[in-house]
Parts: sequence; C-alpha cells; structure tokens
Amino acid sequence: MLQFTVEDFIKFKKLIYSKAGIHFEDRKIAFVKRRVLERMEKLGIEKAIDYYRLLRFSDKDGREFQNLINLLTTNETYFFREFYQLEVFGEVLLPELEEKRIKEDFLKIKIWSAGCSSGEEPYTLAIIVREILDNVDMWDIEILATDIDENVLRKAINGIYDKRSVKDVPPTYLKKYFIKVGDNYKIKDEIKNMVTFEKLNLFDTAKMIRKKNYDFIFCRNVLIYFDDESRKKVVNLFYNSLNHGGYIFLGHSESISRITTVFKMRKVRDTIVYFKP
Repeated sequence: MLQFTVEDFIKFKKLIYSKAGIHFEDRKIAFVKRRVLERMEKLGIEKAIDYYRLLRFSDKDGREFQNLINLLTTNETYFFREFYQLEVFGEVLLPELEEKRIKEDFLKIKIWSAGCSSGEEPYTLAIIVREILDNVDMWDIEILATDIDENVLRKAINGIYDKRSVKDVPPTYLKKYFIKVGDNYKIKDEIKNMVTFEKLNLFDTAKMIRKKNYDFIFCRNVLIYFDDESRKKVVNLFYNSLNHGGYIFLGHSESISRITTVFKMRKVRDTIVYFKP
C-alpha cells in the first residue's frame, strides 16, 4: 500500500521549494499527497522516501521532477482576464510607448508573459498590440510566454480553446482572430506567430538574468504560489529584465509594494501600476 506521512510532506515541500521556489502551506498536505502518490503509482514505487530519493539523487535530467511539477501547478485562466489592467495597458501605456519609440525611430516592443499557463494571456496581449499599434506590421514585436508546466505549454502552442476560455473575448475579436473548430476556437496564425513559448522556472536565476530589455512584464496570479523570500527574489529579477520606464503587472490580489520598494507607483485612471524608474 502506498504511504505518505507528515514527515514525507515536509521533505517534499522543502525539495519543491528549493528547486522551483513554490511554497506549499501545511494545509496543502492532502493536495500534495494526492499528486505525489499519483506519480508513485505510475512508477510502481510504494514508499514516499524512495520516490523522494529518486527526485533528490537520481533524477539527473530533471524529467521526473518536471512530471511532478506539472501535476502540482494549477492553471486557471481565460482570454481578457482582469480586463481593467489590459485596458490600461492597451489604451494608455502602449500608445505612450508607441509615440516614444516613433520619435526615437526605434520600432521595437518587448513583452513577457511569465506564468503564461495555456496561452490565453500572451495571445490576448498579441491581439491588443495588433489592434492598438498603427502600421503594426512595420514593428518588431516580441512577445515571450513562459511557464514551468510543459503540459500547458503544449496546449498553448496548439492554440485551441473551449467556450469558457473565450467567454470574455469581444465578439468582433472572436470573429477576427479565431477560427471555429467544432465546439472550440483556434487562434489564427497572425496572432499565434506573434508569440514565442518557452519552458522557464522563475526560480532559475541563471536563465532569468538572461531575459533583458522588456517594456512590459505580466506575471499575474503566479506569485501567490511563492513565499515572501521567493517573491522578492523573482520580482527583483523582473526588475533587472525591464527597460527603464518599463511596467510590471501582477494579479489583483498581489502587491509589488509589499514585496519590494525598487519600483515606482503611478496611478492611471483608477488603476495603480508599477514601473522601473
């Protein structure tokens, strides 16, 4: 019979935290137990300590740890989520940057969707960029979308979504940028080709410091899985990835000012946004 004790939970949560920065509170023991036991059953391992040792010492390429992480991360998202932030981005901040870059004769914009899940957010950003920028095809638009979960990245690259995912897409955009496929909706290539997907662990400092010169970073509803120390580490890495004057967006329940003081605050309409001075 498969076994998983409180002591096992403590070992696994420390290992997950050290490798991915994801923090599981004690009340999550049942959730973690179900996911760990699922992998143990799949591999024919009866004792949690044996599975722990496999992850800790024998998983040289990180493949099994990735399998576990895929089960432990939840990916609740849909197109045009938290619209008030997207409205500020599309109607105020993006036009401001457009005007600035035209004056500089430098028609390049870089956007990063961190924790992109199954792709709804980066594709939403691509739609907004295509709608807002004049002569968009003259611009060099780089939209990077990253996530630690390979399963959701495969879905994102596939670009096919159910009715729930597109429920908040304006009807004109749904007709313009999606193709109906049975009961589902497929994102058109003109949007799909604007986004590059990449597997990335936000706790991987070596890879994070190579991300440079972004104008906008969206990391919404991701840091809720981190503790205070991990949040500060990741947000400071985002700070280094932004251009001066670049903006970062977190989820509605997350606050930059509670994590770090390096960003400056700006009120745009009724929304508070944060930028790198």
